[in-house]
Amino acid sequence: MELEVRHLRVLCAIAETGSLHKAARQLGMSQPSLTTQLRRIENSLGAELFARGRTGCRPTPLGRSVLSRARPLVDQMATLITEARAAAARSDGPRLRVGSTASRALPGWLRRLRQGLVGTDIALHMDVSANALLRSVAVGQLDVAFVHEVEGCPLRVPDGLLVRVLVEREPQFVALARDHPAAALPVVELTDLAEDRWMVDPTVDGEWDGLRRVLSEAGIDPPLLHGDYHTAASLIALGEAVAPCQPTSLPREDMAIRPLRDDPLAVRLLLYAREEALLDPLYADLTEAYREAALRASPYRQWLRRHGMSVGAGMMTA
Repeated sequence: MELEVRHLRVLCAIAETGSLHKAARQLGMSQPSLTTQLRRIENSLGAELFARGRTGCRPTPLGRSVLSRARPLVDQMATLITEARAAAARSDGPRLRVGSTASRALPGWLRRLRQGLVGTDIALHMDVSANALLRSVAVGQLDVAFVHEVEGCPLRVPDGLLVRVLVEREPQFVALARDHPAAALPVVELTDLAEDRWMVDPTVDGEWDGLRRVLSEAGIDPPLLHGDYHTAASLIALGEAVAPCQPTSLPREDMAIRPLRDDPLAVRLLLYAREEALLDPLYADLTEAYREAALRASPYRQWLRRHGMSVGAGMMTA
């Protein structure tokens, strides 16, 4: 088997995430398929490239050598594709490529962009990894990225990117079943949830480490479940789990959204781009979209009122 660029992407994804499961999610393929692909690559080279263990995958000495050559090739190929697509897009009209992690502000932001940029082809790329989105902006695959940074888990920001802070510290609330005893409280203590199963998506940059740190500081060690947040919603509604959630989340008939005492979990909301002329107008639209989403969510609206805060440009302001 001859190595191709797609094989090098597989190796880079495994090294970057440190996990076959996370790499498969990032590449949009199943873990068994990724495992088979890695085995074929290693058989082709005649040696293991990664040491597999309970804590994940680490490159072997040969793996590190291969990766040192693979990464520049993958980046160069990405740049080639991006530049070719950009050249083709210029002949068809203006285009804006937007990247984002999950946010309730996203629909309102896209609506405003389409209203203000008539005739512009606006493409959206969603990713659970903020770091992956920032790399895409840095190499020109995306024009702008709206991401969140988990408190205590700084993002790896490539050189050359400009940033605007949308919210300096957004508290993370908790989602729990409507009939959960803590759902009757206006503010929930972490200790009220010490016996619950907490669900977190480990593929979202920083969320697993951030949650584990906060639970440890609270002196509790509840059972943890790993899974995506779409699956989590079903388990939460059945009372099988609780999970951190964005404060802009809207309550449902079978699910309650509550703030945590002293807001131990928080994120920063950030907008990145390479061009300042592009960044400022997009940031203004995003600010309005976030304000709209924040005021629509009654638990968050009450939290803001209780803390004497409003959503303003740059951060939540008193």
